[in-house]
Amino acid sequence: MNPKIKHDWYQTDALVVVTILIKKAPSDKVKIQYGERNLSVSSEIPNSDSEYSLELELAHEIVPSMCTYVVTPSKIEVKLRKKEGLMWTVLEGEGKEEKIKAIPQAVIDASGPQQRPKLFRKDWDKIEKDINEMEAEEKPQGDAALNELFQKIYGEGSDEVRRAMNKSFVESGGTVLSTNWNQVAQDKVEVKPPDGLEFKKWEN
Repeated sequence: MNPKIKHDWYQTDALVVVTILIKKAPSDKVKIQYGERNLSVSSEIPNSDSEYSLELELAHEIVPSMCTYVVTPSKIEVKLRKKEGLMWTVLEGEGKEEKIKAIPQAVIDASGPQQRPKLFRKDWDKIEKDINEMEAEEKPQGDAALNELFQKIYGEGSDEVRRAMNKSFVESGGTVLSTNWNQVAQDKVEVKPPDGLEFKKWEN
């Protein structure tokens, strides 16, 4: 049984491209003939005793001397040069098909420069700057303001300042927060609860 070979086509402004789906066609056995209104393709079919043949009566005229073809492992591709700048509505016909002319380049040029679509790009650096400015303007109050102050001191302080803050806070049970390392380094920081309150250690 002979394998069924499919062919398809597409076009550009200047070419009609016919694609024949023969895999691993031997390039030395592929024969292409061009006429002003016809195309003939023949090829041996791999792993078969049969030969593929395609005869097309084209819908419009081509320029045989400017036609080419290429054989790849998956297909035979034939490029037919259009004689006129027409958009083909069909591949085959009797020459009576409707002629749809492509818009000449001169007309396109005369219409003026084409407007390119505007690309909107986000300026992430500016967005980040705006966010930082908005956050800076939102002034915290009460405990939030105090916590922010401590965070700022800790973040911008030296290693000694950070060690002093950690040691004083841990040893005092959270009642003392000192930035003076020379002072807190000498002895254990005592618990100093607010006036009127008594500190009690939690026991498990």
